[in-house]
Amino acid sequence: MTDLLSVIIPTYNPDANRLAKTLTGLQNQSLPLSLWELILVDNNSSSPVSTDLSWHLNHKIIRETEQGLTYARLKGFNEAKGQILVLVDDDNILDEYYLQNVAEAFRHQPKLGAIGGKSLPLFESPPPDWLPQFYSSLALRDLGDAVLTATWNNSYPTCAPIGAGIALRKDALKYYIKKIETQQGIITDRKGDSLSSGGDNDIVLEILKAGWQVAYLPNLSLQHIIPAQRVEANYLARLINSSSNSWVQLLQSHGINPWPQISGWTLGLRKAKAWFTYKAWQNKVSYIKWQGACGTFDGLVKKRNQTF
Repeated sequence: MTDLLSVIIPTYNPDANRLAKTLTGLQNQSLPLSLWELILVDNNSSSPVSTDLSWHLNHKIIRETEQGLTYARLKGFNEAKGQILVLVDDDNILDEYYLQNVAEAFRHQPKLGAIGGKSLPLFESPPPDWLPQFYSSLALRDLGDAVLTATWNNSYPTCAPIGAGIALRKDALKYYIKKIETQQGIITDRKGDSLSSGGDNDIVLEILKAGWQVAYLPNLSLQHIIPAQRVEANYLARLINSSSNSWVQLLQSHGINPWPQISGWTLGLRKAKAWFTYKAWQNKVSYIKWQGACGTFDGLVKKRNQTF
């Protein structure tokens, strides 16, 4: 017998057309509706999210007023009745066998705590030729057709699931949920219009440290809708600056940061030197990479009263 799955869609001021495509993808799932519930978490949108979910008898729309993807996810975790939780972004279109493959993977491999797969781009406008080198920052990836697994080894595994479409065993989330609820070293993810990140990585690390396995399963595939503005150089520069900063803070909080921290007074000099190292004036790619380096420097600055 398949355990009940809970599909959780955190959303903030969603684009109606993209959300509709996400929901259509869920309507087309091969897994019978009776075996999964649908939870849409409105993360304090400017106007309450209203969409037709009547096609699924076991659904709910709930509101989380604490701003931030981390808190929206936590709300979904606590509301979920299923033992398997699937996080779907409001711009993800799951392959029709996604939920069925998730259920089978967890049923046959009891040591798995978190799984994910391919996140393939669905561009709303033609992307620039240089974009693929920044795919990971846009939550796009394809690691091939081999199954990859990892356990805790004091580093972050390359095969770890990304946030888009990540599936989690509820029992494996206990330590993460406790950390968030007790405000212990929280890594906050997207918050309003902020481009900070790292929440899904934080989940993965807590699951690994609790003794569970994580895996990349190529039979889990989704399309990630990428709007035109997200492939513009200025947006990517801001995104990669924020994500680089968040990444360092995440590794630091788990004691696995491989880079030495730096003094604040050196920050301007380092960024100026990097401007020339990356030749940031030369083209869009160089500028974006320079912004990533600046974000890393910001994350490495030793903060006053830092505890991790």
